[in-house]
Amino acid sequence: MPQELLFDLDSVDLTRTQISREEIRQHNPQRFEFEQLESIAYFSPREKIAIAVRTLRQDEFRTKGHMPGRPIFPGVMLLESAAQLCSFYTGATVEADTVFGFGGADRVRFRRILQVGDTLHLLARPVNISTKRSLFKTQGVVDGQLAFEASIFGIALPPTAEGT
Repeated sequence: MPQELLFDLDSVDLTRTQISREEIRQHNPQRFEFEQLESIAYFSPREKIAIAVRTLRQDEFRTKGHMPGRPIFPGVMLLESAAQLCSFYTGATVEADTVFGFGGADRVRFRRILQVGDTLHLLARPVNISTKRSLFKTQGVVDGQLAFEASIFGIALPPTAEGT
């Protein structure tokens, strides 16, 4: 049975940009095809919630080859999108100069097919965060309906040769 939503989406303006793509980039290194978050509509560490926006476009690299003739959004990309929101949340709240990577997923359930033109709202609520690892409950919502849910694990990545 699907979980209830982590946050009442009717209580926030999902068309508002609270955190821009440029600000997300301060914490997330993904670029080009793997940059999954357009913006964050709502971010409140006090309430323990973040809500990001992701519109599925026709020109994306995966549209042509994933299910030709029926371009659905791959489940692994849903998880990657949620993981990027969790990485942003952790990077913005933990006092450490660390990038967090996708460490794993548990309790994954896909509840709806996502297609070109859908606007996905990603919800993330921390369960546990430290300077080394994190655990979040996440959900994806399209048109007010639960599209997926998963627990996402994040891990602090070792510094690169450049020190980041």
